[in-house]
Amino acid sequence: QVQLVESGGGLVQAGGSLRLSCVASGSIFSVNAMGWYRQAPGKEREVVAAITSGGSANYADSVKGRFTISRDNAKNTVYLQMNSLKPEDTAVYYCASPTTVARSVWGQGTQVTVSS
Repeated sequence: QVQLVESGGGLVQAGGSLRLSCVASGSIFSVNAMGWYRQAPGKEREVVAAITSGGSANYADSVKGRFTISRDNAKNTVYLQMNSLKPEDTAVYYCASPTTVARSVWGQGTQVTVSS
């Protein structure tokens, strides 16, 4: 069974940092790219960052230079280090792989709230 479990969100002041974690089922993690998505109230879910199985990363322009995605293949875990947070980063953050997106499988997400 495919499972994604996100954690690490919270309430932080603008300029602060958070580190998100996502543990994924081994069957979907080891050979897949992984990504972090976010959905703010009233907005569409958007991709924030993605990382290939080999470690190459890409970022949305809105987070480039502030967020860093990484993965630990031995732990089936993908991370999102978020620095210099802004109020517009407030959203529920989810991790996913192309497989889980295609199956419309999502975890519970983790709430990030940035106060001004």
